[in-house]
Amino acid sequence: MSSDMQHRVAMLVYDGVKLLDVAGPADVFAEANRLGAGYRIALLSTTGADVTSSVGIRITVDGGPASEPAPDTFVVPGGDIYPRTPVTRDLVEAARDLAARSGRVASVCSGAFVLGATGLLDGKRATTHWKVAGELAARCPKTRVEPDAIYVRDGTTYTSAGVTAGIDLALALVEEDHGSELSRDVARALVVYLQRAGGQSQFSAPLQGPPPRSPAVRGVVDLVQADPAGNHSLGELAKHLNVSPRHLTRLFREELSTTPARYVESIRFDLAKAFLDQGYTATQAAALAGFPSYESLRRVFARESSISPAAYQRRFSTARRAQAGT
Repeated sequence: MSSDMQHRVAMLVYDGVKLLDVAGPADVFAEANRLGAGYRIALLSTTGADVTSSVGIRITVDGGPASEPAPDTFVVPGGDIYPRTPVTRDLVEAARDLAARSGRVASVCSGAFVLGATGLLDGKRATTHWKVAGELAARCPKTRVEPDAIYVRDGTTYTSAGVTAGIDLALALVEEDHGSELSRDVARALVVYLQRAGGQSQFSAPLQGPPPRSPAVRGVVDLVQADPAGNHSLGELAKHLNVSPRHLTRLFREELSTTPARYVESIRFDLAKAFLDQGYTATQAAALAGFPSYESLRRVFARESSISPAAYQRRFSTARRAQAGT
């Protein structure tokens, strides 16, 4: 992109903004520039005065909203302050003004609270960090909050989850502007994931829910995570721990609100998705993850994602790690 075809990115910062929410996406755009893109990043505040980030580092801004007449992309980073308190009127007005003049609008993490306060998320799907998703849904009852997505696109509005998801979102925007090859080159240069696709979970199965209390359940969890493709039938797991299948099932229901079989399946499901992201076929992914057949993997995908493994792979093909080496 030549200098006279710059893509203007305006980022609205404020006291208490998370530094990584600003720096992560900005680094993606800057690296894209090194590889031939033409992003111009402007940091703005409501008054045009510098702001102090959540870690105390001062951020020098380029001006106020009026100094950026027509952003191509408008980004609102997050901060811990606004899930706890109402968004200030001046920030709402600045965000609404910039959004009205922008080609597309995005938020990182709790920046969705700023967009929500402007009404920009009404009638739309959106996400934020899973810890504050409930609060966003309460404040924005007209918004369909998806607490488990890395990022969500609804028309020209983009919202993303916790801090590093802002990098995934920025990579997606670069891909939209310049194609998957340049986006992959940026990811490689920054040594990050190849744009985890928006529909993927914010956290994997082993991180969901409380940790198990009993040694028996912890033993099963450790065993399955160490070798997801192993023989983990209920009988084998119970035998390994020297407990009855009924007792082990009761412990799993009490502590993890699931069964041993369903837990094993969830671990294998995450693993199969990772293999699909790496470019393996659905049949290969099923075998490597420990599913007895492709059909069993397909049934889990239909239940958990409402799509087939092949459709998942097509939708999230830009995240394939295998393509990073090509």
